[in-house]
Amino acid sequence: MRTGTSYLRIITFMVLAFFLLEFTIDTGDQIAIEKYPIIWAVLAMLLLFAIAVEVISETLKRILFNGLSPEAKGRYLAAEAAKKENRFGWFKRVYKKLLGSKPVEKEGEIILDHNYDGIKELDNNLPPWWVYMFYATIIFAVVYMVRYHIFDDANQDEEYEIAVAEARAEIDEYKKTAKDLVDVNTVELLTGAEDINAGKTIFEANCVACHKSDGGGGIGPNLVDDYWILGGGIKNVFNTISEGGRAGKGMVAWKTDLKPAEMAQVASYVLSLHGITPAEAKEPEGELWIDENARVDNVSVEVIDSTKVQVIMTDDPVVEDLTTDNQ
Repeated sequence: MRTGTSYLRIITFMVLAFFLLEFTIDTGDQIAIEKYPIIWAVLAMLLLFAIAVEVISETLKRILFNGLSPEAKGRYLAAEAAKKENRFGWFKRVYKKLLGSKPVEKEGEIILDHNYDGIKELDNNLPPWWVYMFYATIIFAVVYMVRYHIFDDANQDEEYEIAVAEARAEIDEYKKTAKDLVDVNTVELLTGAEDINAGKTIFEANCVACHKSDGGGGIGPNLVDDYWILGGGIKNVFNTISEGGRAGKGMVAWKTDLKPAEMAQVASYVLSLHGITPAEAKEPEGELWIDENARVDNVSVEVIDSTKVQVIMTDDPVVEDLTTDNQ
C-alpha cells in the first residue's frame, strides 16, 4: 500500500459500504450507525478486509516483480511510467494551457527592453482562466442589468417574500399529513368520525377507570358538565392530557404514552361528550368554563328568588342551566 491509488480504493470501498448499509437497513429518521452502533464494528471489519486485500495484492505484485529478469523489470517499469504519463498527460496539458505561460527556454521571445539593474521584464499574457472569468463577469453584468433594471424583475425583498410564502405553503401541506406535529398551541378540535372513534378507543382503553365510560366521573371528575378544574376547550384539555393534572392529586401525564395526534383525538372525544346525561354523574368540580370565542345569540336572566338567578344562553357550548348564589 505505497500508492495513492490503494488508499483511494479503500476510501471508495468504505464509502460504498456505508451507504449500502444505510439504504438497506430501515432505521426511520435516524442514521443506521446511530440506531445500531454495532454497524461501527461491521465497518471496522470491512476496513480491515479492504486493507488486507490491498496488502496481499501489493505483496503478490512485488513477488512477481522480483521474479522477473533485469530486462523484463526494465520493460515493466517503462510501461508503468508510460501508463502514468498517459493517465495524467491530459490534465497536465490542460493545466499548462490555462496558465498560458511560456516555457523557460522560450522566455527570450517575450522579454522586454526594460532593464533595471539586470532585472528584466517578461511580456506574459494574462492567464486564459483569468481572461475567461473576466468575460463571464461582463456577461453576468449585462444579463443582470437587463433583467432587473430594464424588465423590472423581482428584487431581493420581493424574492424573499415569495420564498417565505412558498415555504409556508409547503409547511401547511406537510402538516396535513404530519399530525404528530400538533402541540398545545396548534391543536384544533377534531370533528371527523374517524378521529372521534379513534379518541373513543383511546379513552376506553386508558380513561374509563377514573372517568367511567360515559364520562360521568369516578375517581376523576365529571367530563360532561360545564365545570373544569384546569380549564375547558380543546387547548386546555389537550394540555391536561399531555402534562397531567394537579401535582400530587391529578392524573398522570400521558405525553410519554400517547402521540400528539392521539392526545388531540382523545381530547376531541372528551369534548364531544359535553351535554350528555351519564348514568351516575358526579357532582361538578372546578370552575365554570365559558369559551370566550363562542357565539352567543341570546342571553336571558331569570330571578328565581332573592338568593338565586338562572342564566340561559343559546347557541353557546354551555347549554345547561346555571344556578349560582346571588351574593
